[in-house]
Amino acid sequence: MSATDLLARSLSKVRALVSAGQRPREASERDIARLRQQLQECAESRGGEVSTRQRAARLAEAYLRLNDNGRRRFLLMIALEFGPDPARVAKAHEAYQAAVGSPGQWDAEARLRGAMRSRRLRILTQFNAIPQGVKFLVDLRADLLRYLPDEPLLKPLDRELENRLTAWFDVGFLELQRITWQSPAALLEKLVQYEAVHEIRSWDDLKNRLDSDRRCYAFFHPRMPLEPLIFVQVALVDALADDVQKLLDINAPLADANRATTAIFYSISATQDGLRGVSFGNFLLKRVVEDLQRDFPKLKTFSTLSPIPGLMSWVRRNPADAAGVFTEADRKRLVAAGIEGDVESVWTRLSGDGRWAADKALARALRDPLLRLAAHYLLNARRDGKPVDPVARFHLGNGARVERLNWLADTSPKGFDQSLGIMVNYLYDPERIENNVEAFSSDGEVDAAAAVRRMARQP
Repeated sequence: MSATDLLARSLSKVRALVSAGQRPREASERDIARLRQQLQECAESRGGEVSTRQRAARLAEAYLRLNDNGRRRFLLMIALEFGPDPARVAKAHEAYQAAVGSPGQWDAEARLRGAMRSRRLRILTQFNAIPQGVKFLVDLRADLLRYLPDEPLLKPLDRELENRLTAWFDVGFLELQRITWQSPAALLEKLVQYEAVHEIRSWDDLKNRLDSDRRCYAFFHPRMPLEPLIFVQVALVDALADDVQKLLDINAPLADANRATTAIFYSISATQDGLRGVSFGNFLLKRVVEDLQRDFPKLKTFSTLSPIPGLMSWVRRNPADAAGVFTEADRKRLVAAGIEGDVESVWTRLSGDGRWAADKALARALRDPLLRLAAHYLLNARRDGKPVDPVARFHLGNGARVERLNWLADTSPKGFDQSLGIMVNYLYDPERIENNVEAFSSDGEVDAAAAVRRMARQP
C-alpha cells in the first residue's frame, strides 16, 4: 500500500474519531509553527505529485484533529499570511502600465495575473488531489462560514474558496441519480440525516417516500459518491396537493403512478453547508421534470407543496404590518371566538404546538385573515427588492408562480411554529418559466395566481 493510501486511511480514521465525539485538541504554539511550515511547503508546491498528496493529507489530518479555536487560527493563518505579495503586484502592475500599447503588453499582462494569483489558491487546490479531499474542502468552508461573522478578515479566503468550489461543482460535472429503497444503506441513512423540511421519523416513513408512487432524486459529485448534494422528494398524484400529512401518511393506499397527472415536489433539501452560494437547485428541478416527463407521459402539472419558513419570524419583527391584514369584521369574529383586545394579542394565543387549531370557532375566525397575511408576506415583504422568504426566493427565482395557499396544510409542530400550518403551492408552468425568471431577476416581479393577488391586496 502506498504512503498516499495510508494517509487517506488515516484521514478516514480521524473523521470517524471526530464523528464519534472524540475530543479534539487545542493547538499549541509549536503546533501552529509546524502548520505554518506545512502551509509554506504547500504554497511553494515543493516536490512531485506524491509529495503533494502526502503533504495535503497530513495537513488535512492535522486540521481535523484541532478543536474549534485551533481551526479558526488555522484558517486565519491561510487568509492573512498566504495572499498575493503586494510589492510583487505593484511591480507587475507598473510594468504592465508601461507596456500598454507595445508588443510586450500581453506578456506583461500574464505576469500581472501571475503576481495577483493568491498562494491561498495553491494550498486549497492541493487538497483536491487526495481521497476525500473535495469533501474535506466543503466541510472546511462550512467551518469558515461559521467563523465569518466574527472574523471579517476571513472574507478573502471565503471568496476564493467559494469560487473554486463553484468551478468544481459546475452542474456539468454533477450526476443526477434516482434514490430507491434498494440504494446503499449508507446513502439511505444520509437521506434521514439531511432531510430538512419534513423529518423522516422511521424506516417505514422512508420506505413510503421511496415507494412506486414516489420519486427521490439527488445530485452527486463524482468525488463524493455517497454524499447527496441536494435532493428532492416527489409525489405522483392526480391533483394539486393541499395537505402534506396526506402525502406523508404511511398507511395511505398506493397510487398508480402511471395514471398520475401531477408531480408534487414536497421537499427539497440542500445537504452541504460548505456549498452555500453554489447554486444548482434550479438545475435539479429542471432535470427531474425532464426525467419524469420521459417516464410518465401523462404528467401535465409540476408543482410544489412548500413551507413558508419565514412567516412567523417576519410577523414578530413587523407586528404592525401583520395586524394590518385584519378587518373590522375579522376583529368581531375574533371577539366572538374569545379573543378580545388588540390584534397583537392574537399572536400570544397562536402557540407553536398548534393547539389553537383544535378550537374550531377560533380556527374559522383566523382562516381568512391569516391566509391574507401569508399572501401579503409572500408578495409584498421584501429584502433587496426580492421576497424575504428563502423558499419563495428559490422557487420564484426559478420561474415558478405562487399558485395557491393551503390552510392547515402542515399541522406538525414545526409547521405551526414557522407558518401557522399554512403551506403554498408554487406552480412550474413550462410556458411561463423563462418569462418569469427574466421578470424576477431584472425587476423582482412575482408571478402569482389572481386569487393570491386579491388576498394580498385586501386590508
